[in-house]
Amino acid sequence: MHGFYGRILKIDLSEGKHITESVDEQILIKYLGGKGLASYLLYNLNPPGTAPLSPANCIIFATGPVTGSMTWGSSRYGVFTKSPQTGIYSESYAGGRVPEAIDSAGYDAIVITGKSPKPAVLVIHPDGVDYHDAGNIWGMNTYETEDAVNKLYGKSGDKNYKSGAVVIGPAGENLITFSVIESDRWRSAGRTGTGTVIGSKNLKAILFKGNRKRPVFDKEGLKLFSKNLVSEFRENPSVMSFKKMGTARMVEATNKAGAFPSGYWSEGSFDQWEKIGAEALHRECKVVPNACAKCFIACGRMTTIKNGRHAGLTIEGPEYETIFAFGGLCQIDSIEEIAWLNDICDRLGMDTISAGNLCGFTIEASRLKKISYKIDYGDVNATAELLNMIANRKGIGDTLARGIIHAAKEWGMEDMAAHVKGLEPPGYDPRVLKGCALAYAVSDRGACHLRATFHNPELTGVISPETIEGKAALFIDYENRLLLFDTLILCRFYRDIYPWDTLLHLIRMITGLDEKREILEKRASDISDLVRLFNIREGLKPEDDSLSKHLHKKLKKTGHEIIEEELKFMVREYYRLRGWNEQGIPDCKKNFIT
Repeated sequence: MHGFYGRILKIDLSEGKHITESVDEQILIKYLGGKGLASYLLYNLNPPGTAPLSPANCIIFATGPVTGSMTWGSSRYGVFTKSPQTGIYSESYAGGRVPEAIDSAGYDAIVITGKSPKPAVLVIHPDGVDYHDAGNIWGMNTYETEDAVNKLYGKSGDKNYKSGAVVIGPAGENLITFSVIESDRWRSAGRTGTGTVIGSKNLKAILFKGNRKRPVFDKEGLKLFSKNLVSEFRENPSVMSFKKMGTARMVEATNKAGAFPSGYWSEGSFDQWEKIGAEALHRECKVVPNACAKCFIACGRMTTIKNGRHAGLTIEGPEYETIFAFGGLCQIDSIEEIAWLNDICDRLGMDTISAGNLCGFTIEASRLKKISYKIDYGDVNATAELLNMIANRKGIGDTLARGIIHAAKEWGMEDMAAHVKGLEPPGYDPRVLKGCALAYAVSDRGACHLRATFHNPELTGVISPETIEGKAALFIDYENRLLLFDTLILCRFYRDIYPWDTLLHLIRMITGLDEKREILEKRASDISDLVRLFNIREGLKPEDDSLSKHLHKKLKKTGHEIIEEELKFMVREYYRLRGWNEQGIPDCKKNFIT
């Protein structure tokens, strides 16, 4: 079938064996690759009740039908597993240039199980897998690891070969629950602890290399389509805004909307936001736009600090979510210091959203004298020290390394912990943006803004943030279309560039599938049902589709709140429109081709 290799690579680390299997075309038609195919594999290959850090837990790398093609926004990969942070479904995505190297190995998905007897590096290529000892690089930070692995195993005599590595840092080795997988130095598969699962399998890095290309149904049509698309959208105001200011531009928008979480989820704005927003980033640092492969938006910021104690430090970022996590929740009012904390997290291999949330939570614990560690809002050095303690599981760092639910219980602060299903929220306050409350509550992986990016229509006036009735219907429309993004796999910043009609046309050119919108909506719904059934099988209950108590408290100053009945109304409506019963359970009789 066009758009697919028709091959899955299965690796058993415990046995040191691997096998390449073909994929039935009906499975590819039904699940379309990426999230769809990986979810199908995870549901069928993971034994029910598997512990996230068990050797039996699969971790699945997948690219999509558009990867490696001329499609704009296509240089991304996904990784899927059972999360050590939440105990349910885990998905995380990253861009850059490495995704095209992953795809060039020639597999629709790579399934890894077992545990290596000793620290290892895998080299995955079109003919299978090579196994290498990682003893000399175990303990290195992510930057050092990626450099070493590329130098050791990335060379090829064939100039047509692409090559790239994904790695973990000390946080992943030490199994903190929110460690990430890094690639292209600063690109993170950043949420739900994918790096932790890699670490539990004694893997330090995976290098992908190859020269394979997916067959495209209408190559000339796609070439013309891509040419016309860039001509139409390159000067688009939204595209130009992202290229000029990156995601840091959201600092101003959310603060003015009162939806910028600050002071560990107690306020909706930060008085010093102008010191940490996009203007400050571009004023205080040397910033150059940076793009993934196959991208004309270039939202990335290659940032070099010009002055002060961190002068000369270069990172890609900080992104909006990192600025919110340390600048808002921890009230650090220096963009240079936030960039430094970003660099610490990247080197250690930690998710900045969870890390910033946990640091803010620790500040509250210190203020309430629940712990003896001294830290307060704006204390950069204590925050940096705490990040290192977490990654190395030292002192209270060991408590925080186990996640927000564990720390809150140990410190007697359950009512103050902000999370959904154990995943700390991103930088959009659900008491102001009530569609985000629904998005967080029903997301497959816990508090997540990316599955539907529903903050966007609420901040831009497509729908009022205060609206409750009818919100679930619009949310599902966004969620279904972006779920198809995740099957292909496409970048979220192309959401306004690929509306439904354009997305259908793209799928037709790539795969040859000529289907109406209703059919593709049904396909997205079926994948959503399958993931929901996986979560229910792993212990998810209806009451888990909610916000933690702290997120129902009124915001200081503005008094914004989302009451429980408002959220319950939207969740019930969401269940009904999804075709689930009152307990949020899909029809188990559907044909999932098991």
